[in-house]
Amino acid sequence: MKKLICLILIVVIVFSFTACKGQTQEEKSSDGISGGSSEIAGIAVEDLKVGFIYIGDENEGYTAAHYYGAKAMQEALGLKDEQLIFKWNTPEDEKCYDAAVDLAEQGCNIIFANSFNYESYIIQAAKEYPQVQFCHATGNQAKSSGLSNMHNYFTSVYESRYVSGVVAGMKLNEMISEGTITEQQAVIGYVGAFPFAEVISGYTSFYLGVKSVCPSATMKVTYTNDWSSFDLEKEAAEALIADGCVLISQHSDTTGPATACEAKGVPVVGYNISMISVAPTQALTSASIDWAPYVTYATECMINGEEIVVDWCRGYADGADKITELNESAVAEGTAEKVAEVEEAIKSGTLHVFDTSTWTVKGETLTSYQDDNGNEYIYDGYFHESELASAPAFNLIIDGITAIE
Repeated sequence: MKKLICLILIVVIVFSFTACKGQTQEEKSSDGISGGSSEIAGIAVEDLKVGFIYIGDENEGYTAAHYYGAKAMQEALGLKDEQLIFKWNTPEDEKCYDAAVDLAEQGCNIIFANSFNYESYIIQAAKEYPQVQFCHATGNQAKSSGLSNMHNYFTSVYESRYVSGVVAGMKLNEMISEGTITEQQAVIGYVGAFPFAEVISGYTSFYLGVKSVCPSATMKVTYTNDWSSFDLEKEAAEALIADGCVLISQHSDTTGPATACEAKGVPVVGYNISMISVAPTQALTSASIDWAPYVTYATECMINGEEIVVDWCRGYADGADKITELNESAVAEGTAEKVAEVEEAIKSGTLHVFDTSTWTVKGETLTSYQDDNGNEYIYDGYFHESELASAPAFNLIIDGITAIE
């Protein structure tokens, strides 16, 4: 009798496994760029646990922006504090994998990770915990991983960088008109973290925003090769100022550049969070991201038993990108009105940040750009950034920008 029962159980298990293997994944694109995950059973709100792996903490700008998004999601969905578990100051090494495993073992149904170099460790964890959904910001391997529980997300942050560049360009024009600098001295310094496409796309869009209102502007870029080092960022900004830069911006995570600019009396455009508290006389605004739309969307998918897209990217039109408040005591007159005009043009689609008529490479206007897979990015007169994948792809050094690695 026992042998018969065992035989029946084996048949049932094999049949169930075969049925699961036979299910196909339906591709979706309604909520993002491409793809959908396998079907997920809905989870009652009170039973949900959400994990977060952060490279910094709430005192560091980039992570602070992610944390604000998490807390906004919590409020919108009515989650209790104990349903959110945070892993702060997680290095981009095996400790990221350990953090992901610990969150999964604690019962997290969905885990968000916020740093680029986390991706290989998140993929490793996703393979081992197929019942958990893993969402990785700024990465580009979710689709190629073939994992139905692995997702990438980012925003069209190049849009808010462009708008913040307009703010900077207006300030340069004011400095020129007041005789503080000449047109030829309108040189911007930019503190970048790494020479990755994400950073290059960001500083290029910022520069194009500047150039749209101050055509004589040029820009020098230096890299710290660190996402979040107050000292390195401060030193880089000081070196750029010493080299003749009259306005500073950044794609780095701390208030180091703003601190240097306040001490030197140089205008600064920050990143992630407002820098006004650090540089009350010099901070103009900051390019910023609102992560709440994605974190809320993905978590709601868990509750509703809906698929999460493999690649998600939204911008100004969906509230995912913005600039922080304008420092009225520092920005040029008419800045608010100009910003409103530019933001509306971006939302309506009448302004494309990477319009090829506004930039050249070695004196030439590009009509084609293909990635390593042969995907074409330039058509209809502009570079279609973050449309084929959520992660930025623009990695060209355009005329007017000098990048020093």
